[in-house]
Amino acid sequence: MEQYTTHIKSKTGWFDVDLKELYQYKDLIFLFVKRNFSTRYKQTILGPLWVIINPLLTVTLYALVFGNIAGLSTDGSPQFVFYLCSNALWAYFAACITTTSNTFVTNAGILGKVYFPRLVMPISAVLTGIFDLLIQIAMLVLIMVGYAITGTSFGTDWHVLLAPVVMLQTALIGLGFGIIIAALTTKYRDLAVLVTFGVQLWMYASPVVYTTSQIPEKLYGIYMLNPLAPMITVWRYAIIGSGTFPLGYWGISWLVTILVLVIGVVLFSRIEKTFMDTV
Repeated sequence: MEQYTTHIKSKTGWFDVDLKELYQYKDLIFLFVKRNFSTRYKQTILGPLWVIINPLLTVTLYALVFGNIAGLSTDGSPQFVFYLCSNALWAYFAACITTTSNTFVTNAGILGKVYFPRLVMPISAVLTGIFDLLIQIAMLVLIMVGYAITGTSFGTDWHVLLAPVVMLQTALIGLGFGIIIAALTTKYRDLAVLVTFGVQLWMYASPVVYTTSQIPEKLYGIYMLNPLAPMITVWRYAIIGSGTFPLGYWGISWLVTILVLVIGVVLFSRIEKTFMDTV
């Protein structure tokens, strides 16, 4: 007779993430995505229509305040197109951080009852936001087609193929920062209060409502070290042909993205062993 022995041991390494196991739970990830999307608009009158209404209201406010009152330049692009393009990527990044940072605290009841790779939840939170981003991109394309019919031209070319790459980078850096905050929030709840305020400040430190051409030349190099600055700049350049293509700074932002993701996973691996005692 064959004898089987099962060895159960604690995780002790710095990078104890079983990618194979994570892949085996892919169905659970999509179930979490479905749950996140369905519960978000539960007991609302307009339901999923808020995915369209919310960015339209936000972009209209940006065009009124920053475009008309403040008179900020959009490098020749129509204001509504410029702000909708920038807001689509930024809103996705902000959603990745805010939803991921609270995922362990809000799902503490599930975590204490059944085992599954804990990274399933932050990954599902990041994937949920992609639906909102794709809908905003579809809105942007329709509006650009409307402007094109009226005679407005955009500098869109083959660089549009870089848009999915920027989307992937946004998801990775949002996941990295999100799980760092989520891991720390299990012990220090004050961080949850600061996340929303910090994300709002980060938006004004990134070229969401203005262009990088308005940054003083002596501060440009320091400003572009913000990883979101070259990402949003490349995003706009790829989709609507606005601004410049900062290849060097984009490369630096990729290095920061990978570093943040690795730090997040390592920190999560260390705190995962004890966070059920503090969550």
